[in-house]
Amino acid sequence: MDASARAPGRSPIGEVESEDADAPQSDSELRSLVIDAGQHGERLDRALVLCVPEFSRSYLQQLLAAGAARLNGQAVLKPAQRVKVGDRIELEMRPTQESQAFRAEVMALDVVYEDAHLLVVNKPAGLVVHPAPGNWSGTLLNGLLGRDAQAAQVPRAGIVHRLDKDTSGLMVVARTRSAMDALVEMIGKRTVHRQYLAIAWGHWSGPVDRTVDAAIGRDPRNRLRMAAVDLARQAGKLARTDIHLLQQAQAHCLVRCTLHTGRTHQIRVHMAHSGLPLVGDTLYGGAPALGLERQALHAQRLEFQHPVTGKLLAFSAPLPQDMEDALVTGGLQAP
Repeated sequence: MDASARAPGRSPIGEVESEDADAPQSDSELRSLVIDAGQHGERLDRALVLCVPEFSRSYLQQLLAAGAARLNGQAVLKPAQRVKVGDRIELEMRPTQESQAFRAEVMALDVVYEDAHLLVVNKPAGLVVHPAPGNWSGTLLNGLLGRDAQAAQVPRAGIVHRLDKDTSGLMVVARTRSAMDALVEMIGKRTVHRQYLAIAWGHWSGPVDRTVDAAIGRDPRNRLRMAAVDLARQAGKLARTDIHLLQQAQAHCLVRCTLHTGRTHQIRVHMAHSGLPLVGDTLYGGAPALGLERQALHAQRLEFQHPVTGKLLAFSAPLPQDMEDALVTGGLQAP
């Protein structure tokens, strides 16, 4: 199987040579799987996720729909079919847009720290973190694969958390599987501390510190957005953000946001929920201004204990030039 058709995280299994008419394409890899007690009774697509976890469920479902799987020698198309102990599956791992997205690309990355276990990157605005529909190349993941061959041995090239495309700032990336597992656990336990600087529309009122405790779920009126929701009426997840006023100008304010949870668009949603949408965040009601065409949000500070050495690591990234210029235009000053 061509390296470009593999997701990072697993070494390839050797290709199976065959002269049968139904032999896999030259760019494919044939995997033979046996269902054990841990997968007994599962849906076929779920069992495949458990057997080949380096690939996403959507990719495996694409393979099923394409007729790339055989169950006990018979072609199978239905992902909901149940499997039992001892069932044998032959799966042809064909290239798709998703699998081919895991390509190494040479790009300039601003690496602010690196050791044998992890690195910290200062991501620019405009850089997508992970391949997805509409952005199958040119992502941070592609750049990580191009920078370090070791990244191909770690799921998702070591990415353990994300920033939105148009948010700039600091991200930690694992270089080994053990470091990745530890960082994911730390993020889940909320021991990775993240602070952001944001420029918002509006006039702050009340004390300079406030905490927004508002669950976040999909906006029922616009599936592209998230929203603050009432969990008694709608699905969502608890979310908490501390917001501190740094400066107030006539029409805008500069704030520092500290995450206690890591929900999709959390700061953007909580700021809009507070009546202070981010400058340039048109999805959440913040019109472009001050020369900014993207949301005025920067991951400025990142602090955590090293997952291997236990040493406390703390990093800060200066505001990018576009936000510096926006502060000047808005009559604000960088902290």
